[in-house]
Amino acid sequence: MCGFEVDGYLFIFFKPNGFVGTLPQIESPAMEERDIDSLVESLKQRKHNDIAIPTCVSLSVTKVRANGIGTVNARLFVGTAEKIPPSEVIDTTGAGDAFIGAVLYAICTNMPPEKMLPFAAQVAAAGCRALGARTGLPHRTDPRLASFLH
Repeated sequence: MCGFEVDGYLFIFFKPNGFVGTLPQIESPAMEERDIDSLVESLKQRKHNDIAIPTCVSLSVTKVRANGIGTVNARLFVGTAEKIPPSEVIDTTGAGDAFIGAVLYAICTNMPPEKMLPFAAQVAAAGCRALGARTGLPHRTDPRLASFLH
């Protein structure tokens, strides 16, 4: 597990289980403290594995405990990747960088986290459909991004 914080968002990565994003919230002593592993497991059970497009599931604000970061009040989000048919995957070089770049763009444009993770997954998936790290990256006018940008 590794993590970093940008503009109030704490991002935690679990390999190979994927990505979890949290948004720290105001302290509330009434919340029950929960281990991040059990919370992530409950979120994974709620995600729809039969949908091909990127999605996001979330929990309400919870007191989260994790090794390495301690305890924070947070709202957890788990994003899914686009299910790209193997025949369409050309090159995954730069997919992670594209994802992080799209997350940073989403933060700068005040995109809500529920939209941010599927948006970033869509950008990363688009880049996997072309050779090289940049040639397949979508532009703002790309129809695949329209639902995220309006």
